[in-house]
Amino acid sequence: MQTTIKMRKRLVLVFVVLAACLLVVLGRVAWLQFVRGSELQEKALYNRLNVMPVTPQRGVIYDRNGHELAISISTDYIGAFPQEIKDSGRAEEIARQLATILELSFAEVYEKITRNSGFEFVARQVEFTKSQQIKNLKLPGIEVVPEYRRYYPNGPLAAHVLGFCGIDNQGLEGLEVMYESQLAGEAGKIVLEFDALAHEIPGATHRYIPPVNGHSLVLTIDQTIQYIAERELEKIMASPTNPRKANIIVMDPKTGEILAMASRPAFDPNNYNKYPEELWGNPLVRDAYEPGSAFKIITAAVALEEGVVSPEDPFYDPGYIKVGPDTVHCWLSPMGHGSQTFSEGVRNSCNPVFVQTALRIEEKKRNLLYDYLYAFGFGKPTGIDLTGEGSGLLIPREQLKPINIATIGIGQGIAVTPVQLITAVAAVANGGKLMRPQLVKEIRIEGEAPQVIKPEVVRQVISPATSKTLAEMLESVVSEGTGRNAYIEGYRVAGKTGTAQKAGPGGYMEGKYVASFIGFAPANDPRLVALVTIDEPKGYPYYGGTLAAPIFKAVVEDALHYLQVPPQYSSDQKNESERPEMVIVPDVVGMDLKTAQAALQQAGLEAKVEGEGGQVVAQVPKAGAKVTGGSKVILYMQGGTQNPAVPDVTGLRIGEAAEVLEAYGLGLVPQGSGQAAEQSPVPGTVVPAGSKVTVKFFEPAQEVLGP
Repeated sequence: MQTTIKMRKRLVLVFVVLAACLLVVLGRVAWLQFVRGSELQEKALYNRLNVMPVTPQRGVIYDRNGHELAISISTDYIGAFPQEIKDSGRAEEIARQLATILELSFAEVYEKITRNSGFEFVARQVEFTKSQQIKNLKLPGIEVVPEYRRYYPNGPLAAHVLGFCGIDNQGLEGLEVMYESQLAGEAGKIVLEFDALAHEIPGATHRYIPPVNGHSLVLTIDQTIQYIAERELEKIMASPTNPRKANIIVMDPKTGEILAMASRPAFDPNNYNKYPEELWGNPLVRDAYEPGSAFKIITAAVALEEGVVSPEDPFYDPGYIKVGPDTVHCWLSPMGHGSQTFSEGVRNSCNPVFVQTALRIEEKKRNLLYDYLYAFGFGKPTGIDLTGEGSGLLIPREQLKPINIATIGIGQGIAVTPVQLITAVAAVANGGKLMRPQLVKEIRIEGEAPQVIKPEVVRQVISPATSKTLAEMLESVVSEGTGRNAYIEGYRVAGKTGTAQKAGPGGYMEGKYVASFIGFAPANDPRLVALVTIDEPKGYPYYGGTLAAPIFKAVVEDALHYLQVPPQYSSDQKNESERPEMVIVPDVVGMDLKTAQAALQQAGLEAKVEGEGGQVVAQVPKAGAKVTGGSKVILYMQGGTQNPAVPDVTGLRIGEAAEVLEAYGLGLVPQGSGQAAEQSPVPGTVVPAGSKVTVKFFEPAQEVLGP
């Protein structure tokens, strides 16, 4: 009996122990299954899966008219699975074959394909012929996978705006990096399943997760106006003047949209690594400089707005002015300009007049000039969508002395970026409204409505009345004063020259200047405002009126014609009452000749016919343009022939010639600037569709004036 009890106790003990062990095992199973299940499952999946990335197609960057400025082109990368290569026993053979085709060193390739890792890139952005050679070899552990490479069809055109992308198709400069999240898209992947020995499992399902392509950008930049600006920069850089740098910005003052932003020297974003890094950034938003007399526009705007001067206020310039112990000279020193009104002082760019004006502003209220400088946007970034924007330099308020106010009034002792200055002058042109400078018009998302970025008014700085008065004064600078080289036949142009000696360690540098011109047109209803800066021109003269003003004229004149802005008067029609009635050109493209002629006659216009038969394929001026009554509209006709006859484009501007040739299925190769004078092949030559027509453009020589 006692033995039975002992046995029962032992059985119970064994049962309890077994039950406890079972509970521990069950608890452990529950812990692994329910608590750490997801984590362990993920690790197991990771151990048997290898992932090859699939790059998305980066969004396209267009100009405002839909021309492609940055696109993605298809290419391949070569990927390796090192364990599979080692198991094949052919690592050296594979490395040698890859190195030969890819033109890489054997040691470099061998080291990559034999690493202790799941996957390695052997080469990126491989040419199609090379990738096809490798694919045809069917090497174990080697995969050829599609990817994309960024490509800029126009090379250096707008390079400082667009920026560039790196080897992983990621933005590194300019708009490419500023809009990286919108342009980049989301990467996809190819998932391959391997066994415990890192061998690919035959028949295993390969999962393909497609990439999500990036969104596209539509810029405010106009490719044609950008080309015009860069054309003029190339000319000045190749001239005997041969400056260190030269820049141009063209803006629509009513919206703040930047139509062109160009700088030289430039770089090709397709091969950015072949250029010095200092060329990559955009100097128009990054670099600050003393604007010199161009800044007098701001001083005049503040003075007129605050009523400390009026256009007819009298001044006297003996050639200099004393400010405490310091002396500020007139550029015409020692003669000076003598007696003159404020309007004449603006026209003559007289330093003593502007020194007195700046001191009057300060006398009215301490730091009043600085209040306006901040209101115009100086001393802080404008918020433009580009990397590395500078703030400029302002002397701290508490350190200001009378001589500082005096020199700031003439554009010295202050440093601004070109984008700050053009934004401020655009406000003067735009009835006093300061607009935020804009480079992107909209973001296009596939399958959705585009995100439109509307122009933004920052603040009202001066009144419309002050804006109008100052515009009239600046118009006289171009028609009668130091800016006469910026005069454009038939248009009212307002502007200001600038010539600033460059500051350096210990003072101003002898013989180093920045020549500039800033202005807008038409003066009474501005469509364009443009700034030209030329850094360290060689030789004499080095004045803004001599060097920068003619470039302003060439750019703005071609841009006004391209935008179909009608001339306001002819050379013999200076008075408003003498100007003829303006009519709107009807759209006759697609009509037969008789119908088109009737439509033009009804509008009070005449037709000049180029070509024979068929329909009107192009017209100059374009539909919607305003022209004087009785003007001739050129009608370009073409029949149904496959091979077109080259049209006569002599007398047309670059933009007009390009549109006419495009309508005939032909391309334009422009040389020079101005109006078309020669073309090859000659008009009437029958050529295959898609042929290029070389057109030489000329413009009359400009009278050289200073300063």
